Amino acid sequence: MIPDPSVLTPPVRRKPLLTVLLIPLFMALIAVSVINVALTAIGEGLEASTEQLQWVISGYALAFGMLLVPAGRIGDATGRRRMFLIGVSIFTLGSLLSGIAPNADILNLARILQGLGSGLLNPQTVALIQQHFRGQDRARAFALLATTVAVATAIGPVVGGALIQVLGPEWGWRWMFLMNVPIGIIAIIGTCRYVPDDSSRSRSGVDLDPVGIVLLSLAILGVMLPFLTRGGSVLVWLSLPVGLVVLGLWWMWERRYHDRGRTPMVDTAIFANQAFRNGILIVAVYFLGATSIWIIVPLYLQMHLGHTAFEASLMGVPSSIAAAFSSQISGRYVLTFGRRMVIVGFGVAFVGLAGTAVLTGFVESGAIVFWWLAVPLTLMGLSQGMTISPNQTLTLNSVDPRFGGVAGGILQLGQRVGAAIGTAMIPGIIFSLTVGGTAWLEAFTIALTIIMALTLAAMGVSIADRAREKAGKGAL
Repeated sequence: MIPDPSVLTPPVRRKPLLTVLLIPLFMALIAVSVINVALTAIGEGLEASTEQLQWVISGYALAFGMLLVPAGRIGDATGRRRMFLIGVSIFTLGSLLSGIAPNADILNLARILQGLGSGLLNPQTVALIQQHFRGQDRARAFALLATTVAVATAIGPVVGGALIQVLGPEWGWRWMFLMNVPIGIIAIIGTCRYVPDDSSRSRSGVDLDPVGIVLLSLAILGVMLPFLTRGGSVLVWLSLPVGLVVLGLWWMWERRYHDRGRTPMVDTAIFANQAFRNGILIVAVYFLGATSIWIIVPLYLQMHLGHTAFEASLMGVPSSIAAAFSSQISGRYVLTFGRRMVIVGFGVAFVGLAGTAVLTGFVESGAIVFWWLAVPLTLMGLSQGMTISPNQTLTLNSVDPRFGGVAGGILQLGQRVGAAIGTAMIPGIIFSLTVGGTAWLEAFTIALTIIMALTLAAMGVSIADRAREKAGKGAL
C-alpha cells in the first residue's frame, strides 16, 4: 500500500513550491514550441535529412509519452521530489547536449534525453499540486499551470524566431536549447529548497511492478509510433495492432498482479471511477481535434496563400493570451460551476471553429486580409482555458491523492495520444484531398468540420458527466 503523503509531509510554502514546479514545465514547453521554427535552421546547420529532422520531434514525443504513467507510479511509491529532481536534471542535460550537438544523430539522442526528463517530471508536477493543494487552492494552482502552458506555447515560436534573427541560423537554434540550462539549474536549487523530501516512503520494500512498466511502455510505443512518424512504411503501421495487443496483455497482467495480492503499476479499478474515466475520454477526444487547428491554419496560410512562417506563428499569439486569462478566471469558478464550465468551453470552441470556416471563404476571395482569422481563433484560446484546466481539476478531484502521480500520468497520456493521432490524421486528410484535386478551401473546410464534430463529441461526454455530477451526492 502507498501511504497517504499528506500525513507524511509537513506544511509547505505553497507559492514558492508552485513556482518551482512550473519553471521546468515552462522550459519543457518552450523546448517543444520552438522546434518547428528551428527545423529549417537545424537541417541546414547539421546537414540533416528529412528523416533525421522528423525524429527531432518524434524522438522527444515518444520518450515523453512512454514514461508518463510509469514515472507517476514510481513517484507515488518512492518519492515525488526525487523523481522530479531526476527529471529536471535529465532534461537539463539533454538541453545542454542538444545545444552543442555536432551532428543530427547526437541531437536526436539528446532530444530523447529531453523527452525522458520531461516524462519523469510532468506526472510529479501534477501529483505534487494534488498533494499539497486542496479545494479552491488546487483549482487555482491547476489554472496557473494552464496559464503557463498557454504563455509558453505563445512565446516559444516568437523567441525561436528572434534568436535565429539575432544570432543567425547556426547559433540561434542552439541557444533555443542552451537557454534551458541555467533555468534548469535554478529549478534544481529551488526544488531542493522548497519541495518537501518525501523519499522516506521508499525505506520499506516497494513493489514497482517492472513487468507492468515494460508492457505499458511497449504498448505506448507501438500505438504512437506510426502517428508520430507520419505513417512511413507498412512495417511501421504494423506496430499499431501490435501495440494494441500488448496493451491488452498489460491490462490482463495488471489485474492478475492485483489478484495475487501485489501492487500493480496501475490498479485497473481506477477506471471504474466514472468521473475519472469521463475526464480522460473528454480530453483525449478534444485533443484529437483541437491541437490540429494550429497545424492546419499555418499550412493553409503558408502552402496555399504564400505567407511567411513568422506571420503564421503570430496567428496563435492572441489565442494563447486569451487562454492564459480564461484559465485564471476558470480556476476561480470551476468548483462552483463544475462540468457546466467545460460544456460552455466546448460551445465556445465550436463557435470559433465555425467562425474560422466562414471567414476563410472571405480571405480566399480577397474580401478581407488573413489577420481577421485571428478573431475566431482567439475563441479557441478562450475555450482552452475553460476546458483543459477545469477538466483536469474535476477529474483529479475524484482520485485519492496517494495515486496522484499515476492518475496525472494517465490523464496526460490521454492528451498525448489524442494529440499524436489528431496531428497526423487531420493534416493527412488535407494533403490527401489536395493531392487528389480538391481545392485548398474545400479541404481546409472539411478538416475544420471534422474538428467541429470531435468538439461536439467531447461536449457530449461532458454533458453525460454533468448528469453524473448532478446525480451524485452534493450535486451542484
